Amino acid sequence: MKKLSPELLLKLHYLMVKSRVLEERMINIYRQGQAYFWIGGPGEEAFGVPLGLLIKKGCGLDYDWLHLHYRATPTLVAMGLSMRDALRLIMNKVTDKHTGGRNFSNHYCMPEWNVAPITSVIGSQYSTALGTAHVQSRSSTSAITIVTGGDAGTAEGDFATCLIWASRSVCPLPMLITVQNNGWGISTSYQGQHGETNIVDRGKAFNMETVLIDGNNPIESYTKLDESMKYVREKRRPVLLEAFVSRLYGHSSASGANYVKEEPCCIALFEEKLKKQGLLTEKKRKNIWDDLKAEAKQIQQEVAQEPDPQPESIWDHVYANKENADGRKF
Repeated sequence: MKKLSPELLLKLHYLMVKSRVLEERMINIYRQGQAYFWIGGPGEEAFGVPLGLLIKKGCGLDYDWLHLHYRATPTLVAMGLSMRDALRLIMNKVTDKHTGGRNFSNHYCMPEWNVAPITSVIGSQYSTALGTAHVQSRSSTSAITIVTGGDAGTAEGDFATCLIWASRSVCPLPMLITVQNNGWGISTSYQGQHGETNIVDRGKAFNMETVLIDGNNPIESYTKLDESMKYVREKRRPVLLEAFVSRLYGHSSASGANYVKEEPCCIALFEEKLKKQGLLTEKKRKNIWDDLKAEAKQIQQEVAQEPDPQPESIWDHVYANKENADGRKF
């Protein structure tokens, strides 16, 4: 396995903690009655943060396109998502740059980074990702399309469609197709829903490159993602990657969002490793957590004072160049 620099290891740790603190703050916001719903990715930081650091970020064909699902906060935090913008979204403020305060938590949309709108529809991103990958396959660029999802979403037809169209020998697509397998589909266990041993086994039927990794290990995640993304960039062919991750707070606030002690915590495991290597002290670890928690709490208090969307704006960004009966555009 590739050896990562101390600087990169500490950067991975900081961003993992930042993402976790942000998600836990959002859970608290929901419990305080300042949000309607929460669904996120605590437990997926060791996979999501390395992915975010390896993305070729920007707008347009020369940059990677991202079709993500609603557990993508670690990836976007690593790319530069601010706590303030994430909290504006879950608190449904008019200042929310992603949806104008009109959608659930973690349903990000960032055109400036080629981040396609995240939806609640399970697995649909696997189909829409084919579009940007087709354009990239016809362009002289090293940019790729990245699509992420959970294990339960692979039961949808969109996932099968993605494998078929990405792997055709006449027109293979430059796609990194990932599945973050947390072992659950809401309250249904993985074992009760899958006949294959691993989800990546499906890719072998389409002669795709497949990768299986421990998504709770940020070093393995960074190394394997780096190798896989380089393959897609150079060969212009797809890779199907499956990462085993934890689900530390259940499916969403609908299932209580309580901490699951039986699940391994990737941050705690990584911190022990960094301590043994002499890269992290307990004092430094505590300071990082305390500082980020204080920052998140302060931002929440500030965002709470920002305005909510008004009823008359309901049709904004829905129709273009339309007018209602009284001549008002909507």
